[in-house]
Formats: sequence, structure tokens, C-alpha cells
Amino acid sequence: MPTREDILQNFNPNDIGLDNGNLLGLPFNYESAQTIVFGVPWEVTVSYGAGTAAGPQRVLEASRQLDIYDFDHPEGWQQGIFMAPIPEHIQQKNESLRQDATRIIAHMEQGRQIEADPDLAKLLETVNQECEAVNQWLFEQAKAAMAQGKQVAVIGGDHSVPLGCIQALAERYSEFGILHIDAHADLRQAYEGFQYSHASIMFNALKVPQVSKLVQVGIRDFCHDEVSLIQQSGGRVSTYYDPLLKQKLYAGVPWLELCKQMVAELPQHVYISFDADGLDPKLCPHTGTPVPGGLELEQAFCLFREVVNSGRKIIGFDVCEVGDDEWDGNVGARAVYKLCNLMALSRSALATSVWA
Repeated sequence: MPTREDILQNFNPNDIGLDNGNLLGLPFNYESAQTIVFGVPWEVTVSYGAGTAAGPQRVLEASRQLDIYDFDHPEGWQQGIFMAPIPEHIQQKNESLRQDATRIIAHMEQGRQIEADPDLAKLLETVNQECEAVNQWLFEQAKAAMAQGKQVAVIGGDHSVPLGCIQALAERYSEFGILHIDAHADLRQAYEGFQYSHASIMFNALKVPQVSKLVQVGIRDFCHDEVSLIQQSGGRVSTYYDPLLKQKLYAGVPWLELCKQMVAELPQHVYISFDADGLDPKLCPHTGTPVPGGLELEQAFCLFREVVNSGRKIIGFDVCEVGDDEWDGNVGARAVYKLCNLMALSRSALATSVWA
């Protein structure tokens, strides 16, 4: 097996991306990579558009078309990035359970109670158990990678999938914050009866006591209960609603200044959770629940860059809700690579020199 030194010496970053099963066609494997990316093809609880289970594969395929020079970290590829094989057993479970979940959602949309139908109540219990099993699988994978000193990242799938990674990080860090980019607050409790719904990921993340702060950006689709939870969180949740951010921009407040304000609320260690629907839908037209408005991709990168410039450490990230389309995969792949590089940079001695 080639050593890391052999890989760095023999790889030409100017060549075309090889179809070798890895992100960007990079020549690393699990052992030689510093960053391990887990694709989770799971969208059982989606409540609008389907297709995000194909997100990991779409990102993988599109990544080979990216040039790998990055202004933030020109030699970032040298850290070693490896995408673990997309788990077939999760893909198969997703395909079968998605049909069951659709039946449950259709029943509820007619105003009927699940408890009144024993068969559907049993199906709901099964879906919740299988969602928990996916969380446990990712928890174990992330924990094993971190035990070897590696950094971890996740590609969804719907936005329910990163919970296991967040739980694994909680065993390593006594305190950390989540920087959450999304169109939705994702603070619903067991949305549509699903304990691990894509609309409940941040509600579930807040159950992790080590998550001391949640900063949400781009939120523009939410319910009264979510607003109440935010207002009653005692400052643990800070939500920067998209319409209010836009109003400040229209008034002439620079985006960079807004980024500094948002980052200032985060603790030293930061997990980034990036839902593709936080972007303008022109960038993610096939995401699960698109909403008009949102961020440009470079606005998101500017925000992430400010996390690094502030001296904070990115300890992990996810990119979720990438749609089943080449364009969505292209945008998702750029987000994944940028975050891999910024995460590596934030943990190095070069952290203060970004775009100096």
C-alpha cells in the first residue's frame, strides 16, 4: 500500500479528476486521509420533494469536474480527503421505508389520527426505530474515525442524517456550537410523528447538552412553535431570519459585518450544518423543500471563512438536502470541498492567514 508521502509525491493536482470512487478523484484511502466523509442515502421522512437520498452519489459524481485549487487553502487537497463507500444497506432500507412513511404522511394530511389505525401506528414505530438505527450507524462510524485522529464530515440525504455525527462529537468535546444554514428552523418536535424527522434535526441536536449554542442563518420558513422555542431558549438559539438579513443588506450593512456579528455568538468549537435549501433555489432547484430567498454560495462561504478568521475551530460539518440532479451535485460538491479545506485550515497554524 502506498504511503502518504508516495501519494503526495506522485499525484498531479492539475490532471483530470479520476473516476476512482473518491471525491474529486483524489488518491487517498481511509488510512491515508485526514478527513473522512460519510455519505448517508436516507430521506425516509421527507415531506415534500424526494430525491435527496441520491445526494451523496450526485456530489461524488460531480466532484470530479472541480478544479482543486482553492483560494482559502491552495494545498488543501494534501490533507487527504476520503469518502467512505455509500452504504448499500441504508440505501435499501430507505427505498422500502420511504413508501411506508408516505402512507403515514398521506393519512395525516387527511386529518386522521395514526393511533386510530393499528397498522399505521406499527409502521410509524418501525420507521422511528430504523431512523434511530441510521443515527447509531453514523455515530459509530464517526466515533471510530475520530478515535484515529481524523476529521469527519457528512453528506445527506435529508437533514435528519447528521445527528449521529453530532452525538459522536459530543463525546469528544465538552462544549461546541452549531452554525446552521437553512431555509427552515428544523425545531419541530417529532414532525408528522417522526421522532427523527428532517424538520426536527435541530430540536434533537439541542437535546445534546454539549451543544451550548445554535446560530441559524437564512431561516425563512417556520411555524409559531419554533419561534416560541427560539424566544424561550434563553439565548441558546440565535436565529438570523432571511427577511431581516436582507433588510439590513438593503439598508447598506455589509454582509461581512453581518457575518462577524453572527460568528461572534459561537463558542470556540463549531460544527457547521449546511442544508442546501438555505441557498437561493436557483443553486439547489431539486432540494427537498425549496423556498424563495436565501443565500448566494459565496455569501455562505464568506460566513464560514469568518469562523476561521475569528480563530474558532471547525470540528465537523454536514451538507444535506442535495437534490438528485447534476447541477445540485455540482453546487453540493463545491460546498463539501470548501468546508473540508476550511475545517483543515481552522485546525492548523495557518488559521489566521486566510485571505490576509
